[in-house]
Formats: sequence, C-alpha cells, structure tokens
Amino acid sequence: MPKKGLLIVISGFSGVGKGTIVKELLKRYPEEFRLSISATSRKPREGEEEGKHYFFVSRERFREMIDAGALLEYAEYNQNYYGTPKEYVISEAENGHNVILEIEVQGGLNIKKLFPDSLLLYVVPPSAKELYERLVGRGTESLSEIHRRLKRAVEEADYVPQYDELIVNDDLEVCVQEVYELIRRRQEEAGEQHAMIARLKNELLEITKEKPE
Repeated sequence: MPKKGLLIVISGFSGVGKGTIVKELLKRYPEEFRLSISATSRKPREGEEEGKHYFFVSRERFREMIDAGALLEYAEYNQNYYGTPKEYVISEAENGHNVILEIEVQGGLNIKKLFPDSLLLYVVPPSAKELYERLVGRGTESLSEIHRRLKRAVEEADYVPQYDELIVNDDLEVCVQEVYELIRRRQEEAGEQHAMIARLKNELLEITKEKPE
C-alpha cells in the first residue's frame, strides 16, 4: 500500500504566474505530482482544451455536480463557477501521488477544512505595478476586465494570512525551487508525525496487553 500523497493548493492573484509554476513542477517532477483539473461554467479561452485545462460545463450541469456531491469544493468567481471533481483527487492521493490543486482562495480554504494536512501556498507578485503589467502584457483581457481582476485581488488579500506559506514570484527559477522545497519539507514532517503516532500506538498496545496487578 503506497504512502498517501499530499494535497497541495496553489492560489494567487490573477496574472501572478501560478499556472507557470505548476507547469514547471509537473515537468520537472512528473513521478511525484498530479494536477487536479477543475470544472468550470465559463467559456474556454483561446488555446484552452477540454480535459487538459478545465472541464467546461454549463451552469446547469455544474449545479447538478454540486447536488450529486461530485465536487470536493467549489466557488463562484467573476460570475462563473469553479470546482474540484472529487473522484480523481482522492484516487491519486490514495495511490501515493501529490495532487496539485490550482484553485481560487475560497476553494483553497474549503480544502483545508476537509483535509487539515493539505499544504496551502499563495503566490503574490513583487509589486502591484508588476502584477498590472503582467495582466496587460498577456493581452487576453480588456482594461475593464483587468481592473475587475485587480479589485478581486484586493478582496482576496484579506484571506491570504490563512494560507500556510506566501510565495513571491519574482524569479521563476527561485520560486519553483522554493515551492518544491516547501512541499518536501511538509512531507518529511508528516512522515515523522505518522511514524511517531504509529510507535506510540504500538507501545500503548503492548502496555494494555499486560494484566494490571
């Protein structure tokens, strides 16, 4: 029976580069990580593929998934639903793979409630000006949409302290390495804790076998 994998939530302001960080982790450590693909009710953007970037469903279908208990978490963001299908995540974690969930902050906090051992990482830019320039530079949203995303970032900032670690994405190479080291450290800590509990349990069982005088 393989050791259970870790659930890793990676969230961040829109345009901060969290998707690039996730891609690098998957490329560099393919045997260690699996990516949870979210379902969403929004329309695909140019270049996005069904089953690779998201599962694209209607609002009606998304609500059916909610009612059926098929989602680990879900949230509404910019008038669209986003959620994490349950079956794949649970299966991969049980088979010993670390599962990355690139989701919004509300969903991340819901995952933490369900799985207290999960690791929550929040990615931020080195400055607000840098974030604005990245959003403009990718050329996928209008200025009004960019401002809407920046306002959302202001709202999200209040929830960031509830995450385990804050990651500043200034240099991609440094950032990816920092994220990987944080994940490995959490795994080592979890392994030590589980080993201690197992040892104590065995010792207690041995003691209780003895008849009291």
